[in-house]
Amino acid sequence: MDLILCHTTADFDALGAAVGLTHLLPGSKIVLTGSSHPTVRDFLALHRDEYSLIERRSVNAEKIRSLTVVDTQQRDRLGKAAEWLDLPEVREIIVYDHHLGQESDIPATRSHISSVGATTTLIVEQLQQQQISLTPAEATVMALGIHVDTGSLTYDQSTPRDALALAWLMEQGASLSVISTYRDPGLSPQLQQLLTEALENLEYLCLRGYTVAWVTLKTDGFVPGLSSLASELVELTEIDAILLANEYPLGESDSRLTVIGRSQIPKTNLNRLFQLLGGGGHSQAASLNLRKVDSQAILKQLLEGVKAQIPHPPTARDLMSSPVRTILPETTIAEAQRILLRYGHSGLAIVDAQKQLVGIISRRDIDIALHHGFNHAPVKGYMTVNLKTITPDTTLPEIEALMVTYDIGRLPVLENGQLVGIVSRTDVLRELHQERDGKKGRGEDREKRRGGKSNFSLPQLEKKLAPQLWQLLTKASVEAEKRGWHLYLVGGAVRDLLLADAAGSLMIKDIDLVVDGFHKSADVGAGVELAKALQQLYPAARLEIHGAFQTAALLWHKDPELDSLWVDIATARTEFYPYPAANPEVEASSIRQDLYRRDFTINAIALRLTSPRAGELLDFFGGLIDLQAKQIRVLHANSFIEDPTRIYRGVRFAVRFGFQIEPQTEEFIRYAINSGVYDRTAQENSRTPALQTRLKTELKYILEAPYWKLALQLLDNLGALQCIHPTLKLDAELLRQLRLLERCLRRFDPQPTLIHWEMRLETLIAQLAPQYRVKVAKNLQLPEDSIARLKNLAQVQTEVMTLLPSLQRPSQVVQLLRHYDLPMLILIAVQSPREIRHQIWEYFTVWANVQPLLNGNDLKKLGYKPGPQYRQILDDLVAATLDGVITDKTEAEEFLAKHYPQ
Repeated sequence: MDLILCHTTADFDALGAAVGLTHLLPGSKIVLTGSSHPTVRDFLALHRDEYSLIERRSVNAEKIRSLTVVDTQQRDRLGKAAEWLDLPEVREIIVYDHHLGQESDIPATRSHISSVGATTTLIVEQLQQQQISLTPAEATVMALGIHVDTGSLTYDQSTPRDALALAWLMEQGASLSVISTYRDPGLSPQLQQLLTEALENLEYLCLRGYTVAWVTLKTDGFVPGLSSLASELVELTEIDAILLANEYPLGESDSRLTVIGRSQIPKTNLNRLFQLLGGGGHSQAASLNLRKVDSQAILKQLLEGVKAQIPHPPTARDLMSSPVRTILPETTIAEAQRILLRYGHSGLAIVDAQKQLVGIISRRDIDIALHHGFNHAPVKGYMTVNLKTITPDTTLPEIEALMVTYDIGRLPVLENGQLVGIVSRTDVLRELHQERDGKKGRGEDREKRRGGKSNFSLPQLEKKLAPQLWQLLTKASVEAEKRGWHLYLVGGAVRDLLLADAAGSLMIKDIDLVVDGFHKSADVGAGVELAKALQQLYPAARLEIHGAFQTAALLWHKDPELDSLWVDIATARTEFYPYPAANPEVEASSIRQDLYRRDFTINAIALRLTSPRAGELLDFFGGLIDLQAKQIRVLHANSFIEDPTRIYRGVRFAVRFGFQIEPQTEEFIRYAINSGVYDRTAQENSRTPALQTRLKTELKYILEAPYWKLALQLLDNLGALQCIHPTLKLDAELLRQLRLLERCLRRFDPQPTLIHWEMRLETLIAQLAPQYRVKVAKNLQLPEDSIARLKNLAQVQTEVMTLLPSLQRPSQVVQLLRHYDLPMLILIAVQSPREIRHQIWEYFTVWANVQPLLNGNDLKKLGYKPGPQYRQILDDLVAATLDGVITDKTEAEEFLAKHYPQ
């Protein structure tokens, strides 16, 4: 006999899952191990005969062969049927459940536990996989299970999988009228009376912006349907959490306490709280049953637990941008507008000579003044002076109330009378949006949302990273916390962590850390100070400080543990490009502005390493969504105009990860290239680092990578090779030369002794007209030997191609080609016709390796006196050997006797 066991006080989810399992386990029977929920009882009064239900008392325990338990992992929820779990005849015990984080005491041989809204969903998915159809009655009870346990897909634990399961059940004929009747049957007369009593005696507590309520109801006996009463109380009173206790006697000296909990407060976990007392459930819905306990003590313990779990609301310190760009009252409207343009702000704070805040001016105020021609008027005539201000500890609800009441778009943050930050309406809306998503999202879904924060637990991080890297980051975060700073892992390292296989130990070789804490105690030198502190712990690391960019770097070289690791540490900063392709001007700022200055969304994600929110992911620009969509999306429309190397980085990331460049990003690239801005900038400015040193760096990354050919093809498709030179194109001839180059490098430099990525770059430059080669090579700051080679290439190529065809003997070929080094001959070979290339190839593979048949010792024995003539003699012997005049030592000696008689 194969049995499917529903837990005591069976609900529709347990029944629906059990009904579906009768198809997956043909011949099995459903056993209700105890009482049923009132609505389930009423439903079965009409529909019992349509399902394979049997009474517990009719089961012959000796004939049980398998047990399948649905919607629970606790044996005490199976009543007396729990005894069957220990029968020796039972060969298999299977558990289906959707309550995560519970310690099961059922000795299951197989378990199917997943994070969905209802256990029934797991059964539906298996029925779909096996293409099993249902009757309308079966589909109806299963749909009821999902509807009731997910609140018709409105509860926090609801997932897309539940919605898809419901859709399939509707296709199977689930009756919507029956579902409507039993999903929300209303309260029974007894529960309606208790509702009135509960409303009269409900106690409230407001904490951190949330309302928690509790009440104890004393009855003469067990009351079915209390969970419906708890839900009704939440809906009627609009509270955020409730603890509903019901105490009733079981006899003269015995009593029972049932507590039902409901919570809509993000980050609370009632399941964990109730488990401590022997109960359980979901994070936002749980219950427990106890006997002979002090009901008030239990309720107080649960209430304290709920209070401890309520998260602290964000404060102005968490939301604000800092430092604040300030101007003096005498600043002109035109200058204020220029500053807004530079930093992308929507308003500016105005301070007097003593740095005291005196007013705020918005972009709209400035635009109106400019419209009326008051470019040179001081801002003091247009600023708002009746200011509402807040402190760093002002909470989000208080900030929201101020903005709504007074219709204020930005609130200055003052600490000890000093302006330390500003909170804008955008900051508040972003945080509120994140809170709403935090309530709706769970697990992977939360990580997909745009512009939010999600958690990346430190154990997850430790599991993904190599142990030595984890130890380094831990030490860095400790040092930052000592100084009152926040520390973030940012950029490519976070991206690679999110893309990495969870089972691996990732050894990232290039790490970017950002210190943020300007509004507390960090200053522009915070990154350098932290780097110096870390060097004390890692004396093997070399410290480099770049004062102009407020950054420091720790470098390890072939370290036994950290290998060749590079760690950049910077203070959070913002940047401004004075003209296209220039180096940016940087200023200390906040982590949000630091991320805003970056290139692509997938590189603008930060992972907080310091407490109290260690493991928090900051994703203000949808980087997580783009990682999932496998696309490269730029942050700013002018990004490529300001820095053309971002085009090369975008292509590199796209090819490396197998991503697509997002269509609008591609349009921005093409617009920047076709605008001619790079040519104009190069003509107007002597220094254009983004077209020189930084472009060379990106070319190095691309040309030394295994995917370099695909990257070059994509760059050419975008027209981006014009950044190297306007005439450079990856046509069929250049592709042929690059293929030949690879053959030459593999054959002639297998070790290698040459720098292969530089040879690829020289081949690209060599494709340009001779008059452009040296200029481009110098622009990219190639080594002196590369510049010299490209300078002389045309002349040498002419000499070789003119003389080589006329040479008849191998010795003549060797005599000509040995004057040129390997890189030069490779460049000539890839650009030459087949006949020339064949002779160069034979020179390298055969003729250049021929040695004289006699050496210096042989000459000495033959009576030749050592001296300068040895070199000539040996050269002549090689030439004679190459030309086939001599083939062995005897002939070599005869050759000497003839040409060098003694």
